[in-house]
Amino acid sequence: MRKSVSAMKNKTKKLYLIGGPMGVGKTTAGQLLKIRLDNCVFLDGDWCWDMEPFQVTTETKKMVIENICFLLNNFIRCPAYENIIFSWVMQEQMIVDNIISRLNTENCSIIKLSLICTEKTLQERLEKDVADGVRKSDVIPRGLAYLPLYSKVGSVKIDTSEKTPEEVVEEIINMSDNV
Repeated sequence: MRKSVSAMKNKTKKLYLIGGPMGVGKTTAGQLLKIRLDNCVFLDGDWCWDMEPFQVTTETKKMVIENICFLLNNFIRCPAYENIIFSWVMQEQMIVDNIISRLNTENCSIIKLSLICTEKTLQERLEKDVADGVRKSDVIPRGLAYLPLYSKVGSVKIDTSEKTPEEVVEEIINMSDNV
């Protein structure tokens, strides 16, 4: 398997921020990208929400953002990593800006991506996840409601509707080689 983005042209790290609605393929793309890029680490923002009971409160929202930024800053500081991948829903520009504002990105190129797909594709993927017991049914209307919000996020949009995860990752690599 080909590795890419190995020799950093300007010796800066690359921070990939991959947003998109649930079910669009962020985690799959992030995991595959981690394998393809040299010296890479991957953080899924959902891991910072893995709690029981699941509670969305002012306190838990604050804690999750702080934990995400703490981990990302540690990855940025660590000389072992050249490529840092972070995936999370990030359906509003304010979320992306808030995270970036808390990071030491002086030596980082930031690559902002939003994975999107058609409503039909997203609904089919989410329905399959619900049938497989991976998600609860309330995710379908939420995911569909988030989808149009990405048009207002300042990011490169990648439509995953008719692409394999490998094709999506290849597109990300080809695009990021120019950064």
